[in-house]
Amino acid sequence: MISTGDLKRNVTIEFEGQICAISDWQHIKMGRGGAIVRMKLRNLRTGAIFERTCDAGDKFKRIYLDQSTVTYQYNEGEQYHFMDTSTYDDIVLTEEQLGDTKNYLIDNLELSLVRYNDEPLSVDPPEKVVLRITYTEPGFKGDTATGGTKPATTETGLVVQVPLFVSTGDQIRVNTTTGTYVERA
Repeated sequence: MISTGDLKRNVTIEFEGQICAISDWQHIKMGRGGAIVRMKLRNLRTGAIFERTCDAGDKFKRIYLDQSTVTYQYNEGEQYHFMDTSTYDDIVLTEEQLGDTKNYLIDNLELSLVRYNDEPLSVDPPEKVVLRITYTEPGFKGDTATGGTKPATTETGLVVQVPLFVSTGDQIRVNTTTGTYVERA
């Protein structure tokens, strides 16, 4: 069991019968009366984000998740297929389970699979991935590296703001936590 005083970001708890990760939390002391804790939670099964308020001192069941390495293979509609690198099992996740991670999936990309009691919940991509630009407006002579940015569409369909000198066909490194351009690869 974990108390509200021990809450941290990314701690996984059982809340209202669901497996949830704490995205954010705030301890609030009222002028009169007891303290409360406002939590922002993400349901790991559905990907839904919601907020709840509870009394300070409440206890929750702590959930420990297993992680293993998987490789992205292909997708069929809304089903995405991964291969466990240690057992060679085929693991299928839905678009809802992946969330924004689907924007970074390229063939043979290694990811971390999150499981609870052998039930696959989601995958965590590496911090940075290399993606190829499929379309962007051409840069013009006189554009500088310190100038503005322009939108560029990657091979996965993700639109990223890139510097003006980046052109179609270039490979760029993208930060998966923020979805932003890092550098040319």
